[in-house]
Amino acid sequence: MSVGRIARAALRRDRRDRRVTVVGAGIGGLTLAIELRRQGIEVEVYEAATDPHPTGEAVLLPANATRLLERIGLGPGLAAASATVDGLVWRDGHTGAAIGRVLSATEYAGRAGASCYGIRHADLHALLSDELGTEGLHVGHRLAGLTDSGGSVRLEFAGGETAEADLVIGADGARSMLREHVLGYDDAQFSGCVAWRGIVPRSRLTLLPDPDRLQLWLGPDGHLMHHPVGDGDHAFLLVKRQLGPWVPDSWSWPADPDEHVHAYAGWHPALVQMISAAPGSERWGLFHRPPLTTWSRGRVTLLGDAAHLMLPHHGQGAAQAIEDAIVLADCLASDDDRDRARTTYEVRRRDRTRRIQVASLAAADVLHLPDGPRAQARNKRLGSPDVYDRHLAWIHEHDAADPAPGAGGP
Repeated sequence: MSVGRIARAALRRDRRDRRVTVVGAGIGGLTLAIELRRQGIEVEVYEAATDPHPTGEAVLLPANATRLLERIGLGPGLAAASATVDGLVWRDGHTGAAIGRVLSATEYAGRAGASCYGIRHADLHALLSDELGTEGLHVGHRLAGLTDSGGSVRLEFAGGETAEADLVIGADGARSMLREHVLGYDDAQFSGCVAWRGIVPRSRLTLLPDPDRLQLWLGPDGHLMHHPVGDGDHAFLLVKRQLGPWVPDSWSWPADPDEHVHAYAGWHPALVQMISAAPGSERWGLFHRPPLTTWSRGRVTLLGDAAHLMLPHHGQGAAQAIEDAIVLADCLASDDDRDRARTTYEVRRRDRTRRIQVASLAAADVLHLPDGPRAQARNKRLGSPDVYDRHLAWIHEHDAADPAPGAGGP
């Protein structure tokens, strides 16, 4: 056996000896576990839910996410379960007039190197779960506490079980317990917006123009974003400004089923038809968290929403978790020094996710401008031929697997 092969075999043994534990079996956690195993690193995944099922209605997967999922072997299944999004249209929420259009599906794939897909959250979760399998996946394990001794981390679960790990990855979502461990306190901030979401059969959308596109209908104090999903239906997210704070402890709250319809009764008939077809039984508060200067503390490192919860206005939440997962797996597989690998991970990811967090927060103001000169100026920018190059290309055309310094920013 050559020296190189001996070194590689030793490295594989070292990787098997590592005890990497992922807390959270969402999109980011499952993607990370799949890629770690592909790289020869043993991984255990702990999920709080006994029967994990996604709470979101649908997921938008732009090219910066789909290219990575294709590389880990999910391409055929992903294409079969998804609808291809045929470009982006901004519309006036009252008149329905197109303000701006961006790239057909063919043009987008040619520019970005992959397609943009709309998929039901449950279908994406099933694809990832099937790829990972059940070995090393522990459901019904809600994290109750942890002790970082310096040499290892001891995880304590609500049912009394414990686990030891060399490295813990906090992929435990928007209300992450492990983020509180890293930061020392809960830093969630209400954005001043609430949302309703749903999925509507396409057959009920008789008034909808351009049904194969991702569309944003803009108006004072609110907007509607919708796109097709795999079975031909349409997923929507309806966002409205809310005066005053978000009072409930929960991030969602029961709502009058017709509350959202009454709030948008004067908007375009196609929009009203869509939201009327899906009862708005829950109102969601839209929260974000400020960018962190570090994602790690001791032997704990964050990923996805736990690291950089962002508003949904750029449709990048799931995509950024997938990017995190691929980069972190690459860093851990490429460097036996755990601390150096995590530093490299943060260097490659923090600035990009911060930029997208800031852009998503700013979009809430841009999308909800009252009628007048500022809205007219916005519409002129959205209608310009270079709007994709100026505002979107740096997000969608990024390849997270490229470790080049500065990749991922405008």
